Amino acid sequence: MCRTPPKLERRRERLWLADSDFLDLDWYGQHDVEAPLVLVLHGLTGSSSSLYVLGLQQSLAQQGWASVALNWRGCSGEPNLLPRAYHSGASEDLRETINHLRAQRPMAPLYAVGYSLGGNVLLKYLGESGPQSHLQGAVAVSVPYRLDQCADRIGLGFSKVYQAHFMREMVAYVKNKQRLFAHHGQTEHLAKLDSLGSLENMRTFWDFDGRITAPLHGFSDAQDYYKRSSSRYYLGAIECRTLLIQAADDPFVFRQSLPDAHELSASTEFELHAHGGHVGFIDGSVKKPGYYLERRIPQWLAS
Repeated sequence: MCRTPPKLERRRERLWLADSDFLDLDWYGQHDVEAPLVLVLHGLTGSSSSLYVLGLQQSLAQQGWASVALNWRGCSGEPNLLPRAYHSGASEDLRETINHLRAQRPMAPLYAVGYSLGGNVLLKYLGESGPQSHLQGAVAVSVPYRLDQCADRIGLGFSKVYQAHFMREMVAYVKNKQRLFAHHGQTEHLAKLDSLGSLENMRTFWDFDGRITAPLHGFSDAQDYYKRSSSRYYLGAIECRTLLIQAADDPFVFRQSLPDAHELSASTEFELHAHGGHVGFIDGSVKKPGYYLERRIPQWLAS
């Protein structure tokens, strides 16, 4: 947690979406149009500046690969332009991004790595796409395979500390957007957010997803959102070569939320570690820590 962020000189690109909103992409590494390219997807309340994203981009560059880190809507330091946000089932945004990258680098083998929420979106996309994913390989780390069960798990024990942090960040995300719409006189957008009701007393994921995420994105309620967005229901249809990395001691995921072997497609490899926490997997010593994911993921993608 005290790690100094790698200093990467990245190039930012703004991708305009079909609905006139945007995503910001941060490129790093090889400029060769044929160099393998890895799309990196961050987790909830993260960004392309999250340590695990920066660390992976640095490691990929060391083996001569290019990478591009996606910032989900509103996560690049600037609020997005529409009332809608990002969420655990937003595979349509991933699809647009992948199509854009294929057009930008048609000669480059394309891969994707997703962490937590980003991993859930990636696996959902892979299941929906089947043989048309346009990816040569994919890795998903610390995935909340069953969103309903994970919403319950994060409300237990010490995990409630993380839940409180996420609630503060997610409510702030909505409030920032309300201020933006008010400042620019975008009354229709502001009215849509205001119609969701008060942002007070948001204590659990069930609260936030029931009152904000679901109505804002076309779901009937939190349960409907969780059911339609949980990646566990899409795993059997994945045809892309895929590695799943999970820890048994993940404080956000029940053991029973992890998929059984018969749920996985023939192209999927499941790697379960006794320890690793949530997007951690730090080994070595206190004085000289090692970062398993930054070794394992580039090695596996290149194998």
